[in-house]
Amino acid sequence: MPETTKPKQTRQPPKKRNVELGAKKPAVKESGGKLKIIALGGLDEIGKNLTVYEYGEDIIVIDVGLGFPDDEMYGVDIVIPDFSYLVKNQHRIRGIFLTHGHEDHIGAVPYLLKNLSAPIYATRLTAALVKLKLQEHGLLQRTKLHTLEAGQSQKAGVFHVEFIHVNHSIADAVSFAIKTPVGTVVHTGDFKIDPTPIHGKMIDLARLGQLGKEGVLALLSDSTNVEKPGYSVSESKVGESFDRLFNGCEKRIIVTTFASNVHRLQQVINCAHKYGRKVGITGRSMENIINVSTELGYLKVPKNTLVDLPQLKSLPPNKVTLITTGSQGESMSALYRMAFSSHKQIDIGPEDRVIISASAVPGNERTVSNVIDELFHKGAEVIYDKFSELHVSGHACRDELKMILALLEPQFFIPVHGEHRMLKQHADLAVDMGMPQKNTIISELGRVIELGRKSAKLGGTVTAGRVFVDGTGVGDVGSVVLRDRKVLAEDGMVVVIMNLSHEDGSLISGPDIITRGFIYVKESEEMMKDLRRIALEALQHSQSSKAGRTDWSAIKAAIRQDMSGFLYKKTRRSPMILPVIMEI
Repeated sequence: MPETTKPKQTRQPPKKRNVELGAKKPAVKESGGKLKIIALGGLDEIGKNLTVYEYGEDIIVIDVGLGFPDDEMYGVDIVIPDFSYLVKNQHRIRGIFLTHGHEDHIGAVPYLLKNLSAPIYATRLTAALVKLKLQEHGLLQRTKLHTLEAGQSQKAGVFHVEFIHVNHSIADAVSFAIKTPVGTVVHTGDFKIDPTPIHGKMIDLARLGQLGKEGVLALLSDSTNVEKPGYSVSESKVGESFDRLFNGCEKRIIVTTFASNVHRLQQVINCAHKYGRKVGITGRSMENIINVSTELGYLKVPKNTLVDLPQLKSLPPNKVTLITTGSQGESMSALYRMAFSSHKQIDIGPEDRVIISASAVPGNERTVSNVIDELFHKGAEVIYDKFSELHVSGHACRDELKMILALLEPQFFIPVHGEHRMLKQHADLAVDMGMPQKNTIISELGRVIELGRKSAKLGGTVTAGRVFVDGTGVGDVGSVVLRDRKVLAEDGMVVVIMNLSHEDGSLISGPDIITRGFIYVKESEEMMKDLRRIALEALQHSQSSKAGRTDWSAIKAAIRQDMSGFLYKKTRRSPMILPVIMEI
């Protein structure tokens, strides 16, 4: 059934399954009863988190996230992990376990499930968000999606996975205590210690402490905020900032934040209701998350507070609050369209106070700044994180990371979820707290960590890397295509067109030179003449060297080489040169 169901105990598959598929002897024989941990994402990077746990014939997957493209990935929409290893071993996968509903932990689930089938285990809100993704990709009917609550456990082959409640910037986040034949491994996922959470209880430190007393073989812990000292700020502090900004404001208030931050949305709605404002929602992802979280009871909306956008037009500005997408300056988001006057229902002006309740994700700073500038141009009052306490991190800072290490007292420590400097600093933090240096393991994508009851080492590697999603294409944009896009973006293109005789290879017309993104032709006639001359000389030289034979590839190579050298000497640029030769 496609609907979310309660978990069932996963039945362990027959031990002969690999033999039937023509595989080698079971991995348990090869590894000598070792637990293998392999990161296919989330190391030396922020995002696309995916960790594989493997013992004998059984594999479980923790999180299947996506990443966002950097400035060098021209035209790429999202980045997902390379699933080759999982596809190759799909008959051994006993389950996919998800820590929480952020894109960098669940965003690549549909792309994985297009290649294989496996049951998914998640908390209610996470499962609901995954369900929306599976519906969009047409995968819901063939996917088994199970829900568990914090405190519950699920068996998957030899693994026994316990869900442990943690605080994060989205509801229903959990850590996992994974019981294996060689010991218990704790995988934190993203977390913080928030003593005053907006929804639910504080992180379950008692259970983590109990696990520490029982004995923890290894800890895999979030390293995102290891560079920040002290403790993270409670989410409730943002609510206090909202109250100050709503109190006495006579303008229309427009708030943008991450759509997935249900706690933040709750505080906006609470403030709007307190000061007698109606709330409108704009942006598809924002509408989806509010619908889902309200239905599941994670978002409490006072009666008659939410109204449709057209109804807001009849209300005075001081009675209106808008919640919108666009905190990262995304070009298709509602806030972006408002800022650049392309939103069909909302115009920004001096009667608006825009509150940006989010920090820019690394790489998005420029796009966010562009939107803020445009909002100021429109006359709006813009309030963002530089001036007010409008955003707090969902990740633990150094003292919180120390507390988790102290509670769990793991035998081995493996920092995850961070760039390399973060992983190194987190490992050093564990050493400062008394852990032997040899018991900290900094891994890399595709590297196999082998754990025994009292041993740990780095083993071989498996296929790992990045796969680019561009439009509907998955993996058809590789390094060569990106390199070409980079050249086109930076240096432009020069096209050389010639028509040659089919009979003797003589020139019938051309060469014609067309440039794009390189130089303005009308102001560079002399250079155009030089390029035509060089193309002709290259043609004549390559033809004479072939003793009457016409070698099209040799002609193109000669034109490309000679023109490239000339243009670099003249301009210090290396445009893409495309010779086009047609036989007539």
